[in-house]
Amino acid sequence: MKSLILYSRSYCHLCDDMHAALETTAARPDIDLKIVDIDTDPQLVALYDELVPVLVECTTTGEMREICHHFLDRRALQLVLPSL
Repeated sequence: MKSLILYSRSYCHLCDDMHAALETTAARPDIDLKIVDIDTDPQLVALYDELVPVLVECTTTGEMREICHHFLDRRALQLVLPSL
């Protein structure tokens, strides 16, 4: 199972676009996609404020690796999810 987090905010059209672009991927049974509104946590705002949306992979070791930000980079996502 691959765990992905989409850091976003409610009033962000780019966030809505990336979320929509991830719908097919998120529907797969081997993918756990969580959507996190950065405005609920000041530390997340400090990290991702102008970068949202930010898609990250949560590795099995707990490491957070950024896949892409602003727009969905399908090539970068395929490196994380080769079966796409």
